[in-house]
Amino acid sequence: MNRITEADVIDSIADALQFISYYHPPDFIRAMSAAFSAEESPAARDAIAQILVNSRMAAVGHRPICQDTGVVNVTARIGVKAPLDWDRPLQEIVDDAVRRAYRHDDNPLRASVVADPFGRRENTRDNAPAMLQVEMVAGAAVAFDVSAKGGGSENKSQFAVLNPSANVADWVVEAVQKMGAGWCPPGILGIGIGGSVDKAMVMAKQALSEPIDATELRARGPATPEEALRLELIDRINALGIGAQGLGGIVTVLDVKVRSFPTHAASLPVALVPNCAATRHVGFTLDGSGPARLAPPDLDDWPDLDLGDVWKAARRVDLDRLTRDEIASWQPGQSLLLSGRLLTGRDAAHRRIERMLAEGQPLPVEFRDRAIYYVGPVDPVGDEVVGPAGPTTSTRMDRYSDMMLDQLGVLVMIGKAERGAETVAAIARNGAAYLIAVGGAAYLVSQAIREARVVAFEDLGMEAIHEFTVRDMPVTVAVDASGTSLHQTGPAAWRRMG
Repeated sequence: MNRITEADVIDSIADALQFISYYHPPDFIRAMSAAFSAEESPAARDAIAQILVNSRMAAVGHRPICQDTGVVNVTARIGVKAPLDWDRPLQEIVDDAVRRAYRHDDNPLRASVVADPFGRRENTRDNAPAMLQVEMVAGAAVAFDVSAKGGGSENKSQFAVLNPSANVADWVVEAVQKMGAGWCPPGILGIGIGGSVDKAMVMAKQALSEPIDATELRARGPATPEEALRLELIDRINALGIGAQGLGGIVTVLDVKVRSFPTHAASLPVALVPNCAATRHVGFTLDGSGPARLAPPDLDDWPDLDLGDVWKAARRVDLDRLTRDEIASWQPGQSLLLSGRLLTGRDAAHRRIERMLAEGQPLPVEFRDRAIYYVGPVDPVGDEVVGPAGPTTSTRMDRYSDMMLDQLGVLVMIGKAERGAETVAAIARNGAAYLIAVGGAAYLVSQAIREARVVAFEDLGMEAIHEFTVRDMPVTVAVDASGTSLHQTGPAAWRRMG
């Protein structure tokens, strides 16, 4: 009898992780293409176009769709009669696959996992361990769902135990309204209803691997309460006007997936887990005949888009000659193409800068009158100067805004998602600006980076401070020098419900 070996599992999961790093699922491409055709907001339409062009570039170049190549999530459904040939726990086997995939010579993926989460938070350097769920099911095979979940969308997950009489749809819509744009819409929402605290969260996460079929569901009509809830949520969430990247528009979700399970009579657990525009997952089954074989998508699945037309009216900006007078002329929603030198920095770099200032230590970098880009790039391969380098969620850097703007004199901050009220006030107080690059367009953005070098904190790995020299890097003005925020005005203009 053929056996399902450890080698089959490792080969299959490692191949799957490489596969999903550069291939969007075909159903996602079709849904995003439909969203691009339907979208009426120019800013949101531009963002969706960049996501689609980036997706095709990643598929052709076999490089990551997003610089955040995610924490690995694996669900294994093991048939009770499956012929297993394993000597180790499945966690150890899966983690070996993760290490192989993330250290791949031709397409290294960014290691984002840190050990000791409440302490030193040192990077494990290989993205292990994976988040593993194991279920025993009928049959003689082992089915795997493999996904890579980025931190921006994971951080926006929501959970509540509602009263049994509560309206689940109202809770979900309110939660999405408060989530902001850090989860990089448009994407998919997974909803788990019932069970227990842990069961609801697992259902919500696992639902994200289901096919996108909202259009088909609407055409045939709902057959279950879960399907009726899906349609209600899709309509109500899109009516919020949040839009792509939170810029305002008519498409915020491509689909909402709902799973339910029996629960305690006194409880109504509800979990919400969003999946971003870098949706990455694939499923396969092992039956003892060898490792899985994954079929790449057809390049004809992608629409033919020309970003040159999109950016024709964009304003070109020389970062090396930037003044506050020029920044004062920028308008919210305006498209810019940046050229010149900028610095990078994320959470760990900001924390170290804060500590050094408190201890009176000199900083290794001069920030005054510079632009800082919130990014943790993928390592380069071949002749690349840097790997995919899209923005991280800027909201996490809000606690450092006074330090960076008032104390260190930064002129421009670049990231994704909205900024808090205090940061917007600090931007206005300093005559600075906040710009956004498109989350989910990391490979596209990296093509604008012509030179890259680490200038400080090399020990922080992908969170080190780099200096990038860029040419025509596409961004959008999200907060202007007067403190007007596009993440406030955009959704307000496109909101279709009271």
